[in-house]
Amino acid sequence: MRVSTRGDYASRALLSLALDGVDTPVSVRDIAARTGLPQPYLEQILLALKGAGLVRSKRGVGGGYVLARSPEDITLGDIVSAVDGPITLGDFGEPHTDGACDHQGQCVLLAVWADVGEHMRRHLDGLHLADLARMANGEQPWPAPPHDDGLDAAIS
Repeated sequence: MRVSTRGDYASRALLSLALDGVDTPVSVRDIAARTGLPQPYLEQILLALKGAGLVRSKRGVGGGYVLARSPEDITLGDIVSAVDGPITLGDFGEPHTDGACDHQGQCVLLAVWADVGEHMRRHLDGLHLADLARMANGEQPWPAPPHDDGLDAAIS
């Protein structure tokens, strides 16, 4: 699975709102300036996030966007799903449970892809916007980098 540009931008925009405080509306222009995101594309993304119930908008002077829920109640999985659809490794279908595969090796690979997709979903659903805000503020450690399993040295 690849997180799309849309998923990344949506996550960056909501993290910006979480860092600014959940009760103060922030204009699209300000979010774009703070995050370095293109404003026209950001407007589309924020509309999708609004439709998913992750942000609310306020019109007029002093208007903008605020989080619709607490940062503790919004996960990366919520954000990515809101703009990209369900989190899956691919659209491969479901494995047969009775062993009646149409093609050699198909069922075992379908089961593996489904398992990997579930791991990704659980990981993204375990990362809350509040955690990311604490990481960005230096109040919580960043995720650990992938460990070196020796494969890089073996390949070189």
